[in-house]
Amino acid sequence: MHTILLISPYWKEDHRWMVSSVKLAELWQRLGYRVVVACMGSATGTEHISPTLTIHRRKDVFLSDPLNFGIAFGFTGFVRKLIKTEQPDIIIVNKVLFWTSFCTIPLRLAGQKVFVLTDALVGMTWWPRGFIPKCIMGIGAWTVGWLVLLAAHRVVFFHPQPPILLKRLGIAQKAQVIPTGIDPAPYAEATHTDASVTVTYLGRLESVKGVDDFLEALTPLQDAYSQLRLQVVGWYKDHHPLVAQYSGRVTFTGLRHDVPAVLAGTDIFVLPSYSEGLSNALMEAMASACACVATEVGGNRSLIQNGVSGFLFPPGDREALRAHVRRLLDDPAKRHAMGEAARARINEHFSWEKVGKQYEVLLAQSIRAI
Repeated sequence: MHTILLISPYWKEDHRWMVSSVKLAELWQRLGYRVVVACMGSATGTEHISPTLTIHRRKDVFLSDPLNFGIAFGFTGFVRKLIKTEQPDIIIVNKVLFWTSFCTIPLRLAGQKVFVLTDALVGMTWWPRGFIPKCIMGIGAWTVGWLVLLAAHRVVFFHPQPPILLKRLGIAQKAQVIPTGIDPAPYAEATHTDASVTVTYLGRLESVKGVDDFLEALTPLQDAYSQLRLQVVGWYKDHHPLVAQYSGRVTFTGLRHDVPAVLAGTDIFVLPSYSEGLSNALMEAMASACACVATEVGGNRSLIQNGVSGFLFPPGDREALRAHVRRLLDDPAKRHAMGEAARARINEHFSWEKVGKQYEVLLAQSIRAI
């Protein structure tokens, strides 16, 4: 059995799940690989999940929202020790411009071939909210982030990036697109026994996610639509100001581990992010046949066909968000048709049946090149 060393910023913690790493590790195990993960965490330690999955964590210092950035000194040495003991056949770094991605440069200098996977180019195509965080990310992107991309043996994006940017970075010839995708099997079409209409946001309450727009735009609709129910599902820090402000009109569930059940009870799913990669939450909502409304950023534009499998709107445009949701509240037939089209799009283009074949080819080519 061949071994993949997956270098990821995080794994599973309430305030920082790295969903793409978790999902890809599951997919690669299904393809017959053993996965060893090196990541940062709240404590140093090793967790043996199964014979084909082991997690090694290095304690970090975490800078909270809006940076959401961990720093773990000595991480490259930590990875080098794992390479020596585990002898991986393939080394994959997930996400650019996280601290963990910086090890790509010294590994390349040591003669290792490193694949870099990412859903966005932070500081280039993905931006936090706030002037100072944007400046920090922009400077980092065009210095060490660029070096990481140049050092990579191959760069795999989860959704298409601007061709002119890839050419400017000098990585167009070694870049390709393979989405993470999802397993649609656990997600079923919503079934309701009452007349309520549930609108859901699913994700962390971080500034870049635009949850303030979701709440400000949609709570006024409750006055005209008595059947409207709004819920925010996901982790948030204690005493979050949005929770304090809106808890009387909106259900804040906190972190839930039964996402398929949450989405089965959802009619309309909203993703109001200011920047986004290839959103796992949006793919899950589409697989659940929810009518989806999302900002026209990042991978949302490749997931949703505007007006067919969902609605897109400019980030921060609360009036447009409100109008789309109102349209779906007024037209149940459109809501249903849009949800069915969303589910069909996931099955046809983003299911693991389709995506798995692309990763199977990529990984097999890498093994043959050893």
